[in-house]
Amino acid sequence: MLVIIGALVVIGSVLGGYVLSHGELAALWQPFEVLIIGGAALGAFLISNPIRTIKSVGKAFPRIFVGSQFDRLFFLDLLNLLYDLFDKARRGGVMSIEGDVDDPEGSEIFSRYPSVMRQKQLLDYVADYLRIVATGNMAPHEIEGLMDMEIETRLSELEKPADAVNRVADALPGFGIVAAVLGIVITMKSLGGPPAELGMHVAAALVGTFLGILASYGFIGPLGYTLNQLAQQEIKAYECVKVSILATMTGLAPQLAIEFGRKALNSDVRPSFQELNDYVRSR
Repeated sequence: MLVIIGALVVIGSVLGGYVLSHGELAALWQPFEVLIIGGAALGAFLISNPIRTIKSVGKAFPRIFVGSQFDRLFFLDLLNLLYDLFDKARRGGVMSIEGDVDDPEGSEIFSRYPSVMRQKQLLDYVADYLRIVATGNMAPHEIEGLMDMEIETRLSELEKPADAVNRVADALPGFGIVAAVLGIVITMKSLGGPPAELGMHVAAALVGTFLGILASYGFIGPLGYTLNQLAQQEIKAYECVKVSILATMTGLAPQLAIEFGRKALNSDVRPSFQELNDYVRSR
């Protein structure tokens, strides 16, 4: 919602100021300039990215408008899931959760938390490391190194859509200049014509520069930054899981282990201690 509001503010401010300065909106309608800038930007985007990144950008864009799924309620579910698994392992031994982590889709514990189940890669992350804890004899610092490596890889994957969009934003002012230069070429060709015609060609050329800069700094650049923020919000879930699992490996009680995970969250999505405690008791 804020994305739409922000876009309207940008458009309203720029065009409103232009009109109030006695500018004519019709002069800004230059479809061929839009074709040059937009087509060049799209072509550069296709050249510079593999098909996997292009698809990931397409999948990521809807999240900009619906917002992040990793909100306070999601993290309450995630921490409660970890509590249930840790509590079962504490009562029945770590081997008691082997069936749950081997088949999360068929697990009674996992099935209580559909919001977590929808995050397939995070679900695999939880199951994989609890499986290692249940069946292996690795020390906490060894598992921590492995977790950090996977988090770094996952963050790199999540940031690729933002990087691709940001590269387009960086290129748009240049494509605006390309459109302007082509407009000047047309103007030079018409030097013997009427002054009004020359003025129209020069105006069209300047509009090309204007559109490239506006699209870069007013729309595409902010969208790339938003995609990067969404990636950072998702990676916090992995860090939450990591510190919680490492805490339970040191012998801490389940309630204290998930407290480590709660502390890893950003303050805007972090439930309070009492809120988490009440949520755990209510499930």
